[in-house]
Amino acid sequence: METLDEAEQSMTAYKKANISIPTEIIEDIFSRVPVKSILRFRSLSKPWLSRLSSPSFIKLRPHRTAFFISAYDKSTRKRHFLSASYDGGPVTHVMTLNDVGYADITEAQHLNGLVCFACVKRRSRYYDAQVFVVNPSTHKVFKLPQLDSDFSKYPLQKGCYLFGFDETKNEHKVLIIRKSSHIMEIMIYSMLNYSWRKIYLEPPVGFEFWESLAFENDYDFYDIACVNSVVHLMLIDTHDILGFDLRTEKFTIINTPQGVKPHEFDDYVNVPFMIKVNGCIGVVCHDLVLENNEIHIWTLQDYENRVWVKETITFPKSFIELGEPLPIESVNMDEVIFSRFKFSPNIEKSVSIYNKKSKCFKDLPFTLGHQIPLSTTVEVKQIGYYVESMVP
Repeated sequence: METLDEAEQSMTAYKKANISIPTEIIEDIFSRVPVKSILRFRSLSKPWLSRLSSPSFIKLRPHRTAFFISAYDKSTRKRHFLSASYDGGPVTHVMTLNDVGYADITEAQHLNGLVCFACVKRRSRYYDAQVFVVNPSTHKVFKLPQLDSDFSKYPLQKGCYLFGFDETKNEHKVLIIRKSSHIMEIMIYSMLNYSWRKIYLEPPVGFEFWESLAFENDYDFYDIACVNSVVHLMLIDTHDILGFDLRTEKFTIINTPQGVKPHEFDDYVNVPFMIKVNGCIGVVCHDLVLENNEIHIWTLQDYENRVWVKETITFPKSFIELGEPLPIESVNMDEVIFSRFKFSPNIEKSVSIYNKKSKCFKDLPFTLGHQIPLSTTVEVKQIGYYVESMVP
């Protein structure tokens, strides 16, 4: 198999010899190489740059799964963001934020190869936020412009930060939701025209704003998933799901099945949480995992008719012995990604892949190496899945 340098020399030779390569063959060749290699090929010439940057090529290119890793060093107050191949192995550095607190960074959300998160710091009487959108494949970072002072410095309210994709307009959007009296105040940032706008909406009937989202408490993350142009949030009090449709800009409530509700009689109660399951909304119920050594994943397979289907995953060993693994994503019909709940410092980190057909687990280790110092002060805060993409 040709090395990358040999492939570049071949392409240059073809160019000098005026050999014409059919477009469909070129696209088939480049659909099989990593994003980093394509970015290097773009520099061969203007025609290559145009061809490999075209929306049609980006859209047709097969999706490759990778991981986005967040690690915090409490001794230096630095948050490191890294990426790793779906096959495991060494990680690569994406970016670092300096002088941040332990809980200043919201959980990263991914869509179409882009990752969004916010840095929210408390400044005496208000919260100050900065939102970032990152493409881990290209290592490009976009820092959203600051909000106007009235909204960004809303006294003692963090707000809820959401990342969504409007399929009808092919448009990524960032949303911030806060309460204004009895109205939900929403700021929407369009990544097509690079601007913020504000809307006000009445909450759904029966929805209690503070009890459901608890914005005044120290919550940085609410279970969030964007499916079919709708951003979904799991509510804290009822464990039902609040949906915001990016097309109509209206709210809806999705009731979760009765089996999702946690048992209240046990001291060790784990509340359900939401994930994506092969392009659908899924809810993980694991409050009795210590007794039964199994978890249940409810999938909303029929969105219009609200049809939920339950699947049970049984662990080969005890839940505690395995490091308390919990599902973070289902990337296809057959595999579910698990991340260990407890991270031990100064060792290789890993995720587990569960195959629903064979009902077996396999581990994918990540070697942090020189990317961040291995010490007792470094803790992996999040391992999430994303799809490699050349989306600018």
